[in-house]
Amino acid sequence: MADGSDTTLTAQQAAPAQAPNGLVSGIKSFAAGHGGAKAVIEYVGKRGARIVLVGEDGAWADQFADDTVVARQACATAGVTVENTWERELMDQMRPSNDLWRSMARRTMAR
Repeated sequence: MADGSDTTLTAQQAAPAQAPNGLVSGIKSFAAGHGGAKAVIEYVGKRGARIVLVGEDGAWADQFADDTVVARQACATAGVTVENTWERELMDQMRPSNDLWRSMARRTMAR
Protein backbone atom coordinates (compact mmCIF):
# COMPACT_ATOMS: atom_id res chain seq x y z
CA MET A 1 0.00 0.00 0.00
CA ALA A 2 1.37 3.41 -0.95
CA ASP A 3 1.73 6.01 1.72
CA GLY A 4 -0.01 9.39 1.29
CA SER A 5 3.03 11.30 0.13
CA ASP A 6 3.13 9.39 -3.18
CA THR A 7 -0.39 10.35 -4.19
CA THR A 8 -0.79 13.78 -2.65
CA LEU A 9 -0.57 16.70 -5.04
CA THR A 10 0.59 20.04 -3.78
CA ALA A 11 -0.05 23.32 -5.51
CA GLN A 12 3.11 25.08 -6.50
CA GLN A 13 3.19 28.61 -5.20
CA ALA A 14 4.35 30.99 -7.89
CA ALA A 15 6.59 33.82 -6.83
CA PRO A 16 4.59 37.02 -6.43
CA ALA A 17 4.79 39.15 -9.54
CA GLN A 18 6.50 42.50 -9.25
CA ALA A 19 4.45 45.56 -10.06
CA PRO A 20 5.65 47.15 -13.32
CA ASN A 21 7.62 50.37 -12.83
CA GLY A 22 5.40 52.21 -15.31
CA LEU A 23 2.32 51.36 -13.27
CA VAL A 24 3.92 52.48 -10.01
CA SER A 25 5.22 55.72 -11.51
CA GLY A 26 1.80 56.48 -13.03
CA ILE A 27 0.12 56.05 -9.64
CA LYS A 28 2.80 58.14 -7.91
CA SER A 29 2.53 60.98 -10.43
CA PHE A 30 -1.27 61.07 -10.16
CA ALA A 31 -1.11 61.19 -6.36
CA ALA A 32 1.56 63.92 -6.44
CA GLY A 33 -0.41 66.00 -8.92
CA HIS A 34 -3.68 65.86 -6.99
CA GLY A 35 -2.62 66.31 -3.37
CA GLY A 36 -2.64 62.61 -2.55
CA ALA A 37 -4.96 59.82 -3.63
CA LYS A 38 -6.93 56.78 -2.56
CA ALA A 39 -7.47 53.71 -4.71
CA VAL A 40 -10.19 51.12 -5.23
CA ILE A 41 -9.17 47.91 -6.98
CA GLU A 42 -11.77 46.11 -9.08
CA TYR A 43 -11.37 42.66 -10.63
CA VAL A 44 -12.29 42.82 -14.32
CA GLY A 45 -11.98 39.21 -15.43
CA LYS A 46 -9.40 38.24 -18.05
CA ARG A 47 -8.30 41.85 -18.39
CA GLY A 48 -6.92 41.76 -14.84
CA ALA A 49 -7.61 44.49 -12.30
CA ARG A 50 -8.66 48.11 -12.61
CA ILE A 51 -7.17 50.58 -10.16
CA VAL A 52 -9.43 53.61 -9.80
CA LEU A 53 -7.51 56.51 -8.27
CA VAL A 54 -9.38 59.37 -6.59
CA GLY A 55 -7.32 62.47 -5.85
CA GLU A 56 -7.85 64.70 -2.83
CA ASP A 57 -9.02 67.43 -5.22
CA GLY A 58 -11.79 65.21 -6.67
CA ALA A 59 -10.04 64.31 -9.92
CA TRP A 60 -9.94 60.64 -10.79
CA ALA A 61 -8.21 58.30 -13.20
CA ASP A 62 -7.70 54.61 -13.69
CA GLN A 63 -4.88 52.20 -14.43
CA PHE A 64 -4.90 48.51 -15.30
CA ALA A 65 -2.77 45.76 -13.77
CA ASP A 66 -2.37 42.08 -14.62
CA ASP A 67 -4.21 40.98 -11.46
CA THR A 68 -5.36 42.23 -8.07
CA VAL A 69 -2.16 41.16 -6.32
CA VAL A 70 -0.03 43.24 -8.70
CA ALA A 71 -2.47 46.14 -8.33
CA ARG A 72 -2.20 46.07 -4.53
CA GLN A 73 1.60 45.85 -4.71
CA ALA A 74 1.73 48.82 -7.08
CA CYS A 75 -0.44 50.92 -4.78
CA ALA A 76 1.62 49.94 -1.73
CA THR A 77 4.87 50.77 -3.52
CA ALA A 78 3.45 54.12 -4.66
CA GLY A 79 2.26 54.91 -1.12
CA VAL A 80 -1.44 55.10 -2.03
CA THR A 81 -4.09 53.84 0.40
CA VAL A 82 -6.34 51.10 -0.99
CA GLU A 83 -9.99 51.20 0.07
CA ASN A 84 -11.76 47.83 0.25
CA THR A 85 -15.00 49.08 -1.27
CA TRP A 86 -16.57 52.21 -2.66
CA GLU A 87 -17.44 54.18 0.46
CA ARG A 88 -19.91 57.04 0.25
CA GLU A 89 -17.29 59.60 1.28
CA LEU A 90 -14.97 58.50 -1.50
CA MET A 91 -17.75 58.63 -4.09
CA ASP A 92 -18.80 62.09 -2.91
CA GLN A 93 -15.21 63.24 -3.29
CA MET A 94 -15.13 62.33 -7.02
CA ARG A 95 -15.86 65.11 -9.48
CA PRO A 96 -16.67 63.65 -12.92
CA SER A 97 -15.97 65.94 -15.88
CA ASN A 98 -18.73 67.37 -18.05
CA ASP A 99 -17.50 65.18 -20.93
CA LEU A 100 -18.07 62.07 -18.83
CA TRP A 101 -21.60 63.19 -17.93
CA ARG A 102 -22.34 63.77 -21.64
CA SER A 103 -21.01 60.37 -22.68
CA MET A 104 -23.04 58.63 -19.96
CA ALA A 105 -26.16 60.50 -21.07
CA ARG A 106 -25.62 59.45 -24.70
CA ARG A 107 -25.31 55.81 -23.69
CA THR A 108 -28.47 56.02 -21.61
CA MET A 109 -30.43 57.77 -24.36
CA ALA A 110 -29.26 55.23 -26.96
CA ARG A 111 -30.90 52.34 -25.12
